[in-house]
Amino acid sequence: MANVLLLEPYHTGSHAAWLRDLQRFSQHSISALTLEGRYWQWRMQGGAVTLARRFNQSALAPDLILASDMLDLTTFLALTRRRTAHVPSAVYFHENQLTYPAGERIKRDLKIAFINYTSALAADAVFFNSAFHKRDFLSELPRLLKHYPDHNELETVDQIAAKAHVLPVGIDLAAFDAHAAPKDRSVPTLLWNHRWEYDKQPEVFARTLEKLIALDMDFRVILAGEPIGFSASAFEPLRERLGARLIHYGYAERFADYARLLWQATHAISCAKQDFFGVSMAEAIYCGALPLMPRRLNYPTLLPSAYHDLCLYNEGELLDALLRTWQVPAPAALRAYIAQFDWRTLSAAYDEAFTTIIQQARLS
Repeated sequence: MANVLLLEPYHTGSHAAWLRDLQRFSQHSISALTLEGRYWQWRMQGGAVTLARRFNQSALAPDLILASDMLDLTTFLALTRRRTAHVPSAVYFHENQLTYPAGERIKRDLKIAFINYTSALAADAVFFNSAFHKRDFLSELPRLLKHYPDHNELETVDQIAAKAHVLPVGIDLAAFDAHAAPKDRSVPTLLWNHRWEYDKQPEVFARTLEKLIALDMDFRVILAGEPIGFSASAFEPLRERLGARLIHYGYAERFADYARLLWQATHAISCAKQDFFGVSMAEAIYCGALPLMPRRLNYPTLLPSAYHDLCLYNEGELLDALLRTWQVPAPAALRAYIAQFDWRTLSAAYDEAFTTIIQQARLS
């Protein structure tokens, strides 16, 4: 068993859940240094300084340093070099700032994207949560580097690619089993379980709900997920119009409540223009909802290829996809397929990857 130090300067949401479950399911000893999940741009620029200070004041002696994509790994390693010069390091990309869609009223900051690049360059291994994410990042790197006037170091893209691997997000899917309940399929129940934020495009689902109301369709809707930013009000104009159709509105604080909502859903909807993996859709699929997702991003890999035409829709065709599958139950094969992402299955791959990095460092 090895000692792994995980560095997470943005400890909230899916990042926090991933860290917690990695500690729970890994055979290695996983220690963590974290900061609160707020002020993400400042965390990416300054978080490494604070975490380096905490590390230098600690008695931690890791065999491997594992940083999230929100950390400036180069700064951390520089400030701790007396203790970490011979310790291998890896970075895990939940997302990246090269291809993450620019935010509402916010221009893309190339300095932040460059931190992702230098962290990947400095690490001994680079992990992505999906093959789509890996391709997306590596294909965008040359454009980032060509933005600068000279000494673009384009050959470093191949260096990063050579040490890049895919480690899918682990999810504690089995935890949903304790809250399983039979679905009422007499009336479709539509689920939205994403952040109410620009990259998830809640306004697209809101317009679709308006069209269903105009068609006088009989349905129920669950609007879960956390309201964030200017898109947080996307569903507010619909709240009164939905009336008795609305089963739930807003973030479900307790996991048990969230799980029960997912088990009620017959359909789970995504309209996202950013999803490097798709945890919320994976959870809904496991709970027996029929997924309707854009034919892009990582979504095709969440399904057996035989079900792509059933569950994936083209731009502007969400309403058609809903009407086409209005009374279609989710095939059992979807739940069986998504179960591969449960931590109980994936943790061995994480442990093996960490062990390999440590052994290679000892041989070098």
